[in-house]
Amino acid sequence: MAELKRWSFYRATIAEFIATLLFLFLAVSTVVNYKEPNYTDKCSRVGYLGIALSHGGLIFVLVYCTSGISGGHLNPAVTFGMLLTRRMSLIRAAAYTVAQCLGALLGVLFVFCFTNSDEQQSSEGVVNVVTRNYTKGAGLVAEFIGTFVLVYTVFSSADPKRNARDSLVPVLSPLPIGFAVFVVHLATIPITGTGINPARSLGTNLIYRSPTEAMDDLWIFWVGPFLGALAAAVYHKYILRAGAVKTLKSFRASGSSGGQPPV
Repeated sequence: MAELKRWSFYRATIAEFIATLLFLFLAVSTVVNYKEPNYTDKCSRVGYLGIALSHGGLIFVLVYCTSGISGGHLNPAVTFGMLLTRRMSLIRAAAYTVAQCLGALLGVLFVFCFTNSDEQQSSEGVVNVVTRNYTKGAGLVAEFIGTFVLVYTVFSSADPKRNARDSLVPVLSPLPIGFAVFVVHLATIPITGTGINPARSLGTNLIYRSPTEAMDDLWIFWVGPFLGALAAAVYHKYILRAGAVKTLKSFRASGSSGGQPPV
């Protein structure tokens, strides 16, 4: 609870709110503002490559700007992964998640209000849904794997051991994170429209779809990313960093010394 008395806590939460708002505003604008009325292809101007590049580039820029203040999460799944690896408190994680969801909602709402044509206000290409060629199970797996790649990249780029070896790692860490987002978008846009961010999926679904439609596939874009973040946290902390082995050795040493910590 001591965190609630520090300005740094509120500064970081505000940074997450503003960064997520900017990310959603610019990312969704990329999707809805490229289509002219007579075009039939939803990706006729920038295509999948342009949309993937805009999302990855935005993450690179915004993580670079906010990493020194809040860690540059912009994503409840990333925050969840950091919580699981004990890199942040539960109170801070909850505050970040609320700020990210509110920022996403407001960012998408701005785009919706600033566009005036029926075509631009269409949910096609904006909301995250499992496309007709794939099952919901396939969509869940795509979101799981995509988020695993993202969160695993975040852990790797923020690894203290790597930072200690190379002074350039903290400066360049937003680059692989942005590139991971770019690659995941290329792979999963045809399947789900690429969520890998529960706040993004929540914002677009609530603003661009009716209340009855908004919750249809939304669970996929929350369950998949959170499971992906969980898997990435376990893999990084307990396999790559041998956290499980250290815990087991500590437990055995404690047992062999009659329940007392080894001297």
